Amino acid sequence: MAYVLINTEMGSEREVLDAIKKINNVIEAHAVYGVYDLIAKIEAETMNKFKETVTWNIRRLNKVRSTLTMITIE
Repeated sequence: MAYVLINTEMGSEREVLDAIKKINNVIEAHAVYGVYDLIAKIEAETMNKFKETVTWNIRRLNKVRSTLTMITIE
């Protein structure tokens, strides 16, 4: 499991949030206040599927400026 913190272009938070919620492996996604605009919780069966979700699905969304990924340890 991992959390991805996301910065978007100003004013596009809702649009990006709605798109992220539709991505496979995204369990939860929320708008937040602070340095980042959104947070997404991701679960994937393999590290390759996890990387695909972050790299090819979230980071490639129009109006996503940057991400910070935090993989959990349990």
